[in-house]
Amino acid sequence: MKKGSILLCGLMVGLATTLWAQHDEQHYVPDSDPLVRQKLQKWQDLKFGLLMHWGAYSQWGIVESWSICSEDEGWCRRNLDDYTAYKAKYEALKTTFNPTQFDPGKWARAARKAGMKYVVFTTKHHDGFCMFDSKLTDYKVTDPGCPFHRHARANIAKEVFDAFRAEGLWTGAYFSKPDWHCPYYWWPNFATPDRNVNYDPDAYPKRWEKFIDFTHGQILELMSDYGPMDILWLDGGWVAKKSPEQIRQAYESRLNDSPSGFVKARVVNQDIRMGELVAKARAKQPGLIVVDRAVPGPYQNYLTPENRVPDKTLPFPWESCIIAGGGWSWVHNARYNSPTQVIGTLVDIVSKGGNLLLNIAPDPNGLWDPGAYELLEQVGDWIEVNGEAIYATQPIEPYKEGRVCLTRKKDGTLYAIYLAEEGQTRPPAEIGLSTLQPSDKATVVMLGTGTELAWKKAGEGFRVTIPAAVRDNPPCRHAWVFRVSSLSK
Repeated sequence: MKKGSILLCGLMVGLATTLWAQHDEQHYVPDSDPLVRQKLQKWQDLKFGLLMHWGAYSQWGIVESWSICSEDEGWCRRNLDDYTAYKAKYEALKTTFNPTQFDPGKWARAARKAGMKYVVFTTKHHDGFCMFDSKLTDYKVTDPGCPFHRHARANIAKEVFDAFRAEGLWTGAYFSKPDWHCPYYWWPNFATPDRNVNYDPDAYPKRWEKFIDFTHGQILELMSDYGPMDILWLDGGWVAKKSPEQIRQAYESRLNDSPSGFVKARVVNQDIRMGELVAKARAKQPGLIVVDRAVPGPYQNYLTPENRVPDKTLPFPWESCIIAGGGWSWVHNARYNSPTQVIGTLVDIVSKGGNLLLNIAPDPNGLWDPGAYELLEQVGDWIEVNGEAIYATQPIEPYKEGRVCLTRKKDGTLYAIYLAEEGQTRPPAEIGLSTLQPSDKATVVMLGTGTELAWKKAGEGFRVTIPAAVRDNPPCRHAWVFRVSSLSK
């Protein structure tokens, strides 16, 4: 991911990510490939997915990758004054990574029961450590220098993808475009002042070409040897083509925003020839959805607001990636969001036409925290009752009114979803909407009860009465869904 915060994960919204997202929301370019368009429509119906950040860094319980970057932020500071020594110790985590309790089938079953429909797994984060058997580097989990290489499930990415496909989920490969281990990105000849390539690609074109070949080669490995792939989820949006004018404008903008005149992060032309790369990837995986995060253009098939939910519907495919608990990567004593929070977030996102990609991080032994399983179990119990109000639905104005969110099916069926407050165990005696009204012969039913409820018109809207017998024995917790068979025209 762009950033991670261990202490403030529930509130973290990276400023740079937010600004990129706001920029993206004005510059979406639809893909011209009809297979991609068809797949995107199917993806939009899935609504709920799983994201997993996992790597050798999990052994320390720290933010993924970022502590070896020279940018000075509170969430990624190192615990040693000597950067060279720290980076050497960090990269030596490869020699002790041995998650012998890794059981992806257990994760996949829990995800399916929770109602998740797709998974995005970190095959490689910015630090360059590969969780797959790349033939282009020895900095990987299958290298003899990593003790886990002897395990029958050593090719972790393949095992994850196979396990989740077996449970009927779509698969997506997270891949970091920057690679801070690769000498063709961070050249040892120079210092590494920030997240960017540490030399000028235009001044050293042959070296940059080697990085392009390396990046294309690794992605094509994933597209060739890891089964049917639905999504290529590319992180590191600063690795992108930039014209001299774009670089000048970005420099001036950042200079103007800084009272001291100090420009914290450089803007560098880092063209990895995305058009060529995507064409090669789709030759192997037709219809592949490509998510070139934070890079407006034809290869950002859907947008990915990070740890935030837009305050309105967006006129294109989108997905909010949200931390379930702790950080993006595993941390000690992580506290997970409550089922009420997660279900409320899912409903809020779906009512605005988006998908929720919920992040759960495995620990260094290859396990999920018990709290993650408990959370998913309760979400799954709710989905089992109310899933028809989530999957294959569309937004409908006004999207939300008070504590009631709205979704609808293509046949016109309306769902009014009342979000409980934390600790609330009974639905209210009445709910209502002020701007939508059922047709005269419409029925209103609370999902999970089969009981037809009385309703009446109220101005331009309507009100539904929930009898005490239903309120005392509700079919679920956290949110209650009312299906309206048809609306007046």
